[in-house]
Amino acid sequence: MRNAIEFEVYGKYALFTDPLTKLGGEKYSYHVPTYQALKGIVESIYWKPSLIMVVDALRVMNPIRMESKGMRPIEYGGGNTLASYTYLKDVRYQVRAHFIFNPYRTDLSFDHNEHKHHNILKRSLKVGGRRDIFLGTRECQGYVEPCVFGEGESFYDQYGDLHMGTMIHGINYPDETSHGHMEVRLWNPTMRDGVIEFLSPDQCSHVRRIGAGSPKHFDHHNVQSVDDLFYELEGTTTT
Repeated sequence: MRNAIEFEVYGKYALFTDPLTKLGGEKYSYHVPTYQALKGIVESIYWKPSLIMVVDALRVMNPIRMESKGMRPIEYGGGNTLASYTYLKDVRYQVRAHFIFNPYRTDLSFDHNEHKHHNILKRSLKVGGRRDIFLGTRECQGYVEPCVFGEGESFYDQYGDLHMGTMIHGINYPDETSHGHMEVRLWNPTMRDGVIEFLSPDQCSHVRRIGAGSPKHFDHHNVQSVDDLFYELEGTTTT
């Protein structure tokens, strides 16, 4: 596909926080990354406001292992407190994703060139992303590199179905919807032989409003067009 990428993301630790465990100064990771966390990783590889990154599938390569650590996070009022964080350890995932043009940002139609966006996306993936990769939280550094989704051995090959329970799927931001508020999406994923096929955001039936918001302002003055960026990187104006 001219708008798709497949990549591997890995790191020593990850913390995809289950919000129900944040009470009392503790954090406990989901067993697998959320759609929103993976979308954030794709956007760290390459992001433009004219695009919406869509995560299609996740393949868990390493066994799911946890490790708890005593932490001393800084409090907003000053000083430190004691907390217990439970991380995923030695994570490695394969991800398949693609992009579409944001249908709610017609003001950015000047930035619509699928071929150039795709080439910049692939180039950015090869160099490890245009921004730092984090696995859920800032203290969990991640790394990305191209791969072929489905190649290689996964710990969960032939494992069968593993139900993950109710998880956060992601967040609907005003920039990517037709209304002026934020919403959270919930779903109940099942991992089959190590692979989770994600619902698209508009297929999630459990949606809750969490706050108001408005789309950010973007135009020619604060968005570099894909044509200019492609020329800057490749030194050519090929369409």
